[in-house]
Amino acid sequence: MAGRLSFSQSLVPAESFREDVVAGLSLPQKALPPKYFYDARGSRLFDAICRLKEYYPTRAELALTRAHLAAIARFAAARSPSGVVLIEYGSGASVKSRLLIDALAPSAYVPVDISEHALRDASAALRRRFARLDIHAVHGDFSRPLEIPVARARGRRVVYFPGSTIGNLTPEEAQAFLRRTRAQVGPRGAMLVGVDLKKDAGLLHAAYNDAKGVTAAFNLNLLNRINRELGADFRRHRFAHYAFYNPALGRVEMHLVSRAAQTVAIGRHRFAFEAGETIHTENSYKYSIEEFRRLAKSAGFRSEKVWLDAQGLFALHGLTAI
Repeated sequence: MAGRLSFSQSLVPAESFREDVVAGLSLPQKALPPKYFYDARGSRLFDAICRLKEYYPTRAELALTRAHLAAIARFAAARSPSGVVLIEYGSGASVKSRLLIDALAPSAYVPVDISEHALRDASAALRRRFARLDIHAVHGDFSRPLEIPVARARGRRVVYFPGSTIGNLTPEEAQAFLRRTRAQVGPRGAMLVGVDLKKDAGLLHAAYNDAKGVTAAFNLNLLNRINRELGADFRRHRFAHYAFYNPALGRVEMHLVSRAAQTVAIGRHRFAFEAGETIHTENSYKYSIEEFRRLAKSAGFRSEKVWLDAQGLFALHGLTAI
């Protein structure tokens, strides 16, 4: 029997983009939420980043997923004779999830992504590959409470959160996010979460400052989106990409640096920039295995399994609800 493909919305109003941008640019340290990177062009640029030789996380996580796929599937399906409902946050192109769906054969798959373009493309591709699978795609923001449209679906709820996206959250935000996820999966539920490990600062620097400038284009594209959707007058050539590892906080920071003193308008709002002043656009926190285990425990999860790639660059944690 053919599976179903459905789409639903779980988004805050569109006005929140303007509100978030104005609020962020009004801070003493100007900042923009990284979730807004992912318009159609931003999603394509991120896919290109994942294929760069300098950007190790995608290769490392894909390698560990292939090497440990059977064990990962056993963990996800443990103690659940009625099957699994697989929920993926930030599904993007769903490359790794295809492997997991193959191995796990879930009763339903719920991809959640803030980029409608990426979500529809990935869902259509999965529909062609897994014709019998029920796919309930949700265009939504996983950093906020979500409505998951599978209340009657049978099976253990397992959230799949690959790609080290949890590193974009501060530890406090990550704890709150994990608590919401714990409530989402329920007392029998589980989570598979990709976590980038602490490592040599040189390797980190190269990953976020690639020679081809793709990451720079990804960062600067955020200004293009603000201009197009909010009627702002950012001049992209007057800003530069800047990324560095902050060892004291254990994170890579991405910024946009103003090349000159200037003023930018968004409607009635005016924002003055000094030369060298930055907009903080993203964090990418790196964790040791024990640090992340403690974080998960504080949010109601036990880190039951940990899988690593051969070089020890990346970890996939198998969490179970406590």
